[in-house]
Amino acid sequence: MFEPPWTPAAELVDALRRAGEAVLAPGSLGALGVTTQELDALRPCWDDLPPDGYLRDGGRYRFRRHGCFVANGGTLTLEPHRAHWQPLDYNALHGGIQRWYVPLAQEMTTSPAWAALLLGLARLASAMKGEQPWFIEAHPFRIDTSDGIGRPTPEGAHRDGVDFVAVLLVGRHGIKGGESRVFEADGPAGQRFTMTEPWTTLLLDDARVIHETTPIQPLVTGERGWRDTLVITLRSGGFQGP
Repeated sequence: MFEPPWTPAAELVDALRRAGEAVLAPGSLGALGVTTQELDALRPCWDDLPPDGYLRDGGRYRFRRHGCFVANGGTLTLEPHRAHWQPLDYNALHGGIQRWYVPLAQEMTTSPAWAALLLGLARLASAMKGEQPWFIEAHPFRIDTSDGIGRPTPEGAHRDGVDFVAVLLVGRHGIKGGESRVFEADGPAGQRFTMTEPWTTLLLDDARVIHETTPIQPLVTGERGWRDTLVITLRSGGFQGP
């Protein structure tokens, strides 16, 4: 497995401007105003994710919830629950439909660590593109291997149609695979690496790069493994909708 190309916290904005991507080590999350110890209190929420009923490949390997927020200055507001929607241009497999997922657990949305993380990401987005409200969607995922294989990105290499994407690894258990791949949207360069340390954070300028994660398989045939992540997207101007 290839180790992530770690970005020093002091170089975070410069790295995103230069390459459209950055990877924060768990010990560098102070750059976003939160610590791994604070985020660890949220980990039980991944044991209570309902099945994703919208998988068009017939799979049963994905579990998730969904929530929407607006970050404006130092204020984070939980928005009324809404469907997750992407255009077909960005998600050829699941785009064009309203996907109503179960809301985020209250233990997550009321956590000070949760607010600190989202506001930290909003500050980073404003440092890149100017101070403004940010429309945030949050997706805790569990991909498992109960059917032998799990696909973190069944739509393949893609962009999300937002301004910024953060992918945080929450944990891995009993699996192989799950390699992260990031490519220039308009060029030949790319990187591949595997996030193994909990709370490793991949940050992406969605206009400049495309990304995917390779399928996972169990380390021991017949035994269930899983990969837990938190995907947070930030978009200017409003949420995506039909």
